[in-house]
Amino acid sequence: MTTPIGLFYGSTTCFTEIAAEKIQAQFAPGEVELFNIKDVPLAHAEQFEVLIFGLSTWDFGEIQEDWESHWQDIGQLQLTGKKVALFGMGDQVGYTDWFQDALGMLHDELASHATTRGCIRLGFWPNQGYDFAASKALINNDEFFVGLALDEDSQYQYSDERIAQWCAQLKEELASV
Repeated sequence: MTTPIGLFYGSTTCFTEIAAEKIQAQFAPGEVELFNIKDVPLAHAEQFEVLIFGLSTWDFGEIQEDWESHWQDIGQLQLTGKKVALFGMGDQVGYTDWFQDALGMLHDELASHATTRGCIRLGFWPNQGYDFAASKALINNDEFFVGLALDEDSQYQYSDERIAQWCAQLKEELASV
């Protein structure tokens, strides 16, 4: 078996949890371990060499409540050299000015601490096929999201395909680093 992947998520309405389970299913059995950060300290992430963090954007660009309660712990994580990918849930129609903002905020928080800045970022996702006004989760001249962007409110019909493509991309990226 390859190095186990720790997938840490926060989920209020179960959509992020369902996405986490779908991501897990794209890998070999036992390769991805799921952790709801409501029940597990974020420090547990340090035990994994490969990490996936998942969260949703709430209301007007706010962080999901379980992540918010652990936000101060992010800067304490020792992630230098670890491979990290992100995925987020958002509503590009109802909250078009804040689409995936929490995803971008998590990316920025990871980049702002010396202990997390040295992680190897994987899983950037193209922004084609979405229709929104603004997002804090865009990089590279706004061409890519900092991770997989899912919208179960307005584009649920694309989620399974996006998850499968993103996981295939992650596997390729992991094989090359």
